[in-house]
Amino acid sequence: MPQRKITVRGAGICGLWHALMLAKAGHDVTLTESSTELFAEACSQYAGAMLSPFCEEEGTEPLNRDLGLRALDLWRETYPRSDINGSLVLAQARDRRELDRFARMTEGHERIDGDKISELEPDLAGRYETGLYFAQEGHVTPQDALPFLLDQAKGMGVNVQLGVADAPDDADWVIDCRGLAARDTLKDLRGVRGERAVIRTSEVKLSRPVRLLHPRFPLYVVPWSDDRFLIGATQIESEETGPVTVRSALELLSTAYALHPAFGEAEILDVSAGVRPAFPDNQPRVIVRNDRILVNGLYRNGYLLAPALAELTARFVDEGVTHPEVFS
Repeated sequence: MPQRKITVRGAGICGLWHALMLAKAGHDVTLTESSTELFAEACSQYAGAMLSPFCEEEGTEPLNRDLGLRALDLWRETYPRSDINGSLVLAQARDRRELDRFARMTEGHERIDGDKISELEPDLAGRYETGLYFAQEGHVTPQDALPFLLDQAKGMGVNVQLGVADAPDDADWVIDCRGLAARDTLKDLRGVRGERAVIRTSEVKLSRPVRLLHPRFPLYVVPWSDDRFLIGATQIESEETGPVTVRSALELLSTAYALHPAFGEAEILDVSAGVRPAFPDNQPRVIVRNDRILVNGLYRNGYLLAPALAELTARFVDEGVTHPEVFS
């Protein structure tokens, strides 16, 4: 394929994967970011970064599962610290119906008993009678994965420019991965607020993301490096990026305490919120407009979908091939 001059706008998880994949394809790639500080304004820094194509079936279309399964392969091939240890879905005995509902709405899981839960997560031994184990799933730690992908892109010759807000005039293709900032072009894009807490404790060890189902306030806990855990749950139809409310913080932390009481002694490192970009149907899109390609609407699945979408975009640039459910 002939080398193209390509500018990727936005240095979040979507932009990084696009810059890396296009550089690997042999193109002359520049990655621009409006912020003068890397990752400072990217919602990617707030993510739990779960690679859960089957769990996400509960609230999305099969397309996301299929893209996510391909993305899992790309994470394994690219990032050595990808933790593909599966994920675990649990519920208190009183919420068993929530577990049954989750099982009906998803694939790729095994129904396990308390003994298997204890084998997978010894620190949860004796606390749960049954659960769902999604063996193929995984996760990454954003604070480690983002710099790694950036270094990989630079190593492939990507030119990174900070403090650049405008699209260049001399590129053959401009790939817009700016997330919610692309509302100046994508009028139906909306923000979905997600709130999270990051805590640290050596009293609890988890090897994989654990989701605790609840009819009103489901929770996920993701183990990160250095004894850190991300606790997340909320999806609020709001573009407000302000502080987390006391009520939300209490719900996050008290539900984590319900998962394991030792979380009650953890050190709180951060309580914050990010706003994720979504279209009305919560499905990702790759939109081609002349020499512009807009990749957006990854919703809460940025880490899960970004590698596969970048691969599709690179294939379109090289071969003109489109995916009928993704491209428009």
